[in-house]
Amino acid sequence: MSSTEIQTETNRKMEKTLEIMKEEFKSIRTGRATPGLVENVKVSCYGSLTPLKQLANIAAPEPQLIIISPYDSSILKEIEKAIQQSELGLTTNSDGKVIRIPIPPLSGDRREKIVAQIKDLTEETKISIRNIRRDANKHIDKEEKDSLLTEDEAKKAKDQIQKFTHDNEAKLNELLKQKSEEILKI
Repeated sequence: MSSTEIQTETNRKMEKTLEIMKEEFKSIRTGRATPGLVENVKVSCYGSLTPLKQLANIAAPEPQLIIISPYDSSILKEIEKAIQQSELGLTTNSDGKVIRIPIPPLSGDRREKIVAQIKDLTEETKISIRNIRRDANKHIDKEEKDSLLTEDEAKKAKDQIQKFTHDNEAKLNELLKQKSEEILKI
């Protein structure tokens, strides 16, 4: 594998890791209703676990309310059960056709705990990115040892991979800052 291919693959993996974290951030409560809060809740129906967003239309018409309209009303009870069993701590109200989820405001203590939780999640993601960097550097070392890359090419490739790592960690820090501000805003 050439150094360009290694760099391209490494950058792709790091960006994918960043995207996964963005998705995780969507499901963290901020005290404000957003469809992203519940869209990835897994619902047991039709013999498998399916993300809610594939089973229903999810809307947040008000800052403190989420409305879920299942495509098939026969799975309404399963959706309610999945939301109540999730770690979101939300209660549901159903009229037989739609589910309404009121989003209560978060206490200051709860906000602090959520910020600590997202800091931990961010740190885990940084570790994942650093592991991707380590694996890429090992691959470059192997290619250099096998005389497929020159010493200069290997150094340039490692420098570029370090740049990818630094850039992605900066993006992570910015996401953390934005999410923390969103959560702590009263």
